[in-house]
Amino acid sequence: QVQLVESGGGLVQSGNSLRVSCAASGRAFRDYAMGWFRQAPGKEREFVAGINYNGDTSYADSVKGRFTISRDNAKNAVYLQMNSLKPEDTAVYYCAKSRLFYSRPYSQDYDYWGQGTQVTVSS
Repeated sequence: QVQLVESGGGLVQSGNSLRVSCAASGRAFRDYAMGWFRQAPGKEREFVAGINYNGDTSYADSVKGRFTISRDNAKNAVYLQMNSLKPEDTAVYYCAKSRLFYSRPYSQDYDYWGQGTQVTVSS
């Protein structure tokens, strides 16, 4: 069983930065890819960033160059550093564990999800 708990969301002004964190419990964390997804009001959940077991990363085009995903296997943690935030980044951000060792942008690849943390970017 795996539990994922996000933290670090909040209200920021456009152009500022925020880092959200995900603490994972359970064994073999380091063997699997992890991902961040987000869901804005009235929209479907979308892939934001993924990190493979070996640290390789991938990003949605909308956040490439602004967001950075990282992991600390010793702490069973995953992070999403968000810079140059825009109002359209406003959403609930979810951490998820993949069934695979490499990340793909498909929610069906992910078998455990956190409860989400709200990020609101004001203009």
